[in-house]
Amino acid sequence: MQALDEFLRVIQIEKNFSVHTVKEYERDITQFITFLHSEGVNDLNEAEYLHARLFVTRLYEEKLSRATISRKISAIRTFFRFLNRDYGIDVSPFLSLYHPKKEKLLPDFFYEDELEQLFAANKGNDFKSIRNMALLELLYATGIRVSECVSIELDDIDFYYSILRVMGKGRKERIVPFGQYAHEALLRYINEARPFIMKDKKHNRLFVNMRGGELTARGVRHILNEMIKNASLHTKIYPHMLRHTFATHLLNNGADLRTVQELLGHANLSSTQIYTHVTKEHLRSTYMKAHPRA
Repeated sequence: MQALDEFLRVIQIEKNFSVHTVKEYERDITQFITFLHSEGVNDLNEAEYLHARLFVTRLYEEKLSRATISRKISAIRTFFRFLNRDYGIDVSPFLSLYHPKKEKLLPDFFYEDELEQLFAANKGNDFKSIRNMALLELLYATGIRVSECVSIELDDIDFYYSILRVMGKGRKERIVPFGQYAHEALLRYINEARPFIMKDKKHNRLFVNMRGGELTARGVRHILNEMIKNASLHTKIYPHMLRHTFATHLLNNGADLRTVQELLGHANLSSTQIYTHVTKEHLRSTYMKAHPRA
């Protein structure tokens, strides 16, 4: 569909949306168009508010989260604004549709003893273990997103000052420091493992898969799941969990909210404030367990 292809180019090139976000928008809009076809509507100009309501009702019936439904509404609404502006389509079926309130779910994180167990269980001297430890140390030391992690190039690391240049959402660059553990793990990986894993491959990405190619986000998830199994931890892990852990541990140990916001690359402080709820709940839980009269 020409209009959709053009819209996707606009949000990627002009709006600086990430590749992941563009794909989500494409899936959401295509899903609504397919739904319209199932309702006998083959022209977007004929889409009505009633169709939008019925579509959202179906999403709830599929038991999707409110956050996912809200994202879909936003994506489709943005697409129709584009059609209104560039294609002269008059309808805006999602204009009056409210966004469902998101569930206030607290992010999962590792307690410090769990994290120590994860690190201890995955130490090793083979190339794979050295790479995995460098990856784990860096994710925990910096709180970067997995999409940012797999995009890091060797030139982005300054070992003299122990800082990392990160390209975040909307192509916003930020500088993130990392500590001694990550410093040593990265140096060991770059000097002792990466050249041998790479073999004859030539690219500048920091993290590589065991065939020498660029490591993907899916590859990171697989590595972390293997590390969890090695540690015999009875929990599920996802890359963002280390980002949550990074933020929670900083706040638990006295870091101020603004600093954590800068380190995480959050545009708004409200995105960072959820971690204050996590730390308060952690403090309450500790008090209830430890105080004799709790």
